[in-house]
Amino acid sequence: MAHVIAVCISENKGERKTPVAAAELRENHGIVGDAHAGEWHRQVSLLAQESIDKMRAMGLDVAAGDFAENITTSGIELVTLPIGTRLQVGETLMEVTQIGKECHTRCAIYYQAGDCVMPKEGIFAKVLNGGMVKPGDGVEIVAS
Repeated sequence: MAHVIAVCISENKGERKTPVAAAELRENHGIVGDAHAGEWHRQVSLLAQESIDKMRAMGLDVAAGDFAENITTSGIELVTLPIGTRLQVGETLMEVTQIGKECHTRCAIYYQAGDCVMPKEGIFAKVLNGGMVKPGDGVEIVAS
């Protein structure tokens, strides 16, 4: 079963995020206390642990939050989900709004490895129903 590996936040944009024990997600806002929260289409970012493992296989010492993702998952191929897919993550309901992103400035990870998975394999979502999310919570595709 797909599940949450880590939930991560940061006070500022453009920095690695720090894992937390749990986070509150607010409808049409994102994660309370996270720099990327707000009324826009990229309220929450998700990246698969399997993507992080690819970078680890390249010799990088990286972990959850190092790619500035909010929620690290396992057991679901995030990048294959079409825009509009609804995900039940813990108590919350999210809708996928974007797959990948354009990387305007190369991050430290890119310079260390010559590549970065977040622009290609990370996804973004907006929060439809708020609630709490913590490591171990399930991640399920929900019929819309």
